[in-house]
Amino acid sequence: MDESTDRQIEGFLDTLWVERGLSDHTLSAYRSDLRLLAHWLQEHQLPPLEKAEEFQLQRYLAYLNQQKKCQARTIARVLSSLRRFYRYLLHQGIREDDPSARISSPKLGRPLPKSLSEQEVEALLEAPAVETPLGLRDRAMIELMYGGGLRVSELVGLRLDGLNLRQGIVRIMGKGSKERLVPLGEVALEWVDQYMENSRPELMRGRISDTLFVTARGGGMTRQAFWIRLKKYGQQMGAVTPFSPHTLRHAFATHLLNHGADLRSVQMLLGHSDLSTTQIYTYVAQERMKNIHKEHHPRG
Repeated sequence: MDESTDRQIEGFLDTLWVERGLSDHTLSAYRSDLRLLAHWLQEHQLPPLEKAEEFQLQRYLAYLNQQKKCQARTIARVLSSLRRFYRYLLHQGIREDDPSARISSPKLGRPLPKSLSEQEVEALLEAPAVETPLGLRDRAMIELMYGGGLRVSELVGLRLDGLNLRQGIVRIMGKGSKERLVPLGEVALEWVDQYMENSRPELMRGRISDTLFVTARGGGMTRQAFWIRLKKYGQQMGAVTPFSPHTLRHAFATHLLNHGADLRSVQMLLGHSDLSTTQIYTYVAQERMKNIHKEHHPRG
């Protein structure tokens, strides 16, 4: 890859960072996609990246599909990177056309979020050793996350003044600083109450913090620390499929729908701004029903 192409790529990434504030991870993905294509063009003695034509881009995408065995989602991401790059060249006056404009994106299957069965959730809830302060804290956190369908960032970010045990609700600050009130069931409230009464004072040892869930050092729990604890309990319960904290949120939504909750109510509980985001859980519930039918019906 020559220096001119590298400058074009870095100029494109600088513009994205300034105008859109994209994360380092996203910018790195764009850089990787563009550089791989630039090297492929060079290896095949084709024009440089900024001068490539539509049929050459299509050859590269076919190469990714047929020889590199890339999934449709990966190819769609690469095409998205190319489209942004060539639009940038067009707006900069470096090109007079966009060679990626007429290339169709590959059809993507609907990815179903990973979830846990109700039995698996029960096993996970039973995993922490609740006779210890840390185990009791973890049980309360898992109960609260599953009971309220919280994101992990919402869970670890909970403050004492956001919890109302008497009314049975927590005040959540979700994505986009949108606040919502989430009702909790009696079981989750009972475990949080036990944590507040027996575990948190022992962990704090006279220290002061506004954060609801704290570590043995008295500081707030982090997303990474909670994920590590959850992973340990997953291994302890013998989970075959790896799962993350977000899997509990998926389980919350799926189990509500399995038990007859309407989609609009689940949307409000999850804090989704768009109903289409919530609709994915109907497919999870349908798949679950199909599996139950296949397993238990005499003509399944």
